[in-house]
Amino acid sequence: MAGNILLLEDDYSLSRGISFKLEKEGYRVWTAGSVRKGLELFAENPVDFVICDIMLEDGSGIDFCRKIRETSPVRLLFLTALDTELDIVMGYEAGADDYMTKPFSLSVLLSKVNAAFARRHVSGDTEGKGGRTTIRSGLLAFNSSDMKLTIGGNVIALTKNELRLLSLFLEHPGQVLTKAQLLEALWDNNSQFVDENTVAVNIRRLREKIEPNPARPELIKNVRGIGYLWNHPTEYLRKH
Repeated sequence: MAGNILLLEDDYSLSRGISFKLEKEGYRVWTAGSVRKGLELFAENPVDFVICDIMLEDGSGIDFCRKIRETSPVRLLFLTALDTELDIVMGYEAGADDYMTKPFSLSVLLSKVNAAFARRHVSGDTEGKGGRTTIRSGLLAFNSSDMKLTIGGNVIALTKNELRLLSLFLEHPGQVLTKAQLLEALWDNNSQFVDENTVAVNIRRLREKIEPNPARPELIKNVRGIGYLWNHPTEYLRKH
């Protein structure tokens, strides 16, 4: 799978056409026609890239962008009929990484998406912010290049599974990660079968190493019946 994309577009025919094109290229696509549904899908799924209209049936894509920017640096492209200079400036000021106006070329849109994911893989950056490999969250600093965690400058030894879980949490702060998504992160083609108990055990061990008080976890919060979420803002630091 090339990557995960959330598409917010309330024109059903256009949404279907864009989704078909992206899925044909190997992307997984979730679609929404409203801000409310878009926020739900963003919270429930490991989204790598967002394509968002501005005029949606229940509000503005600008509001959607500002909301997710409170917790996530995920790449976002506005795709809209609003084409004045003021509209474009407002889009970038809200936190967009790119802006395309309608009518548009599907091929050009696909090229932009492919280029964003190509930069993401080349840089080793989980969110496509070229050159940034260290994610900081409070006193935690996680280097995604060498998979090393430090807390307050002290190196913390983690197992392979603990590193996989921590990396996934830090890449998607404030998003509920389901048990199925966490199981997928733990799965290794060379490993034995893993089940939900494996997730719980590794979460507990990870908490013991990174939580100030593991008995009352504040970083990794349990969402009853669904999964877990990273409950602290993160920032990406550039390599020097």
